[in-house]
Amino acid sequence: MNWLLVVVGAAVGAPLRYLTDRAVQARHDSVFPWGTFVVNAAGSLVLGAVAGASVSSPAYALLGTGLCGALTTYSTFSYETLRLAERGRRFLAVANAAASVLVGLGSVFLGLELARALTA
Repeated sequence: MNWLLVVVGAAVGAPLRYLTDRAVQARHDSVFPWGTFVVNAAGSLVLGAVAGASVSSPAYALLGTGLCGALTTYSTFSYETLRLAERGRRFLAVANAAASVLVGLGSVFLGLELARALTA
């Protein structure tokens, strides 16, 4: 039954990723992939909160695996970083990779601590 919860979470996460990416990118006249950066940071924050709240296995399947799995996107991050490098924007490629990892880790730890503080 958990597989169905993953499907439901992903059915929300994937369109949310697409719409958020398009909305963020439309506001920035930049080659930097701000949309992907934002959805990955937000997804990391939510996943940290889900983990910190010590939710049940079904809730984790819905929110952690389904929602966050579809909301965040390592493949698009990798592709956009590669495209920046191929187009001669090596500084932006390195900045995207470094900032995405640092912000992602920071977001997951922040979500974890927020959830622990709120559930303690």
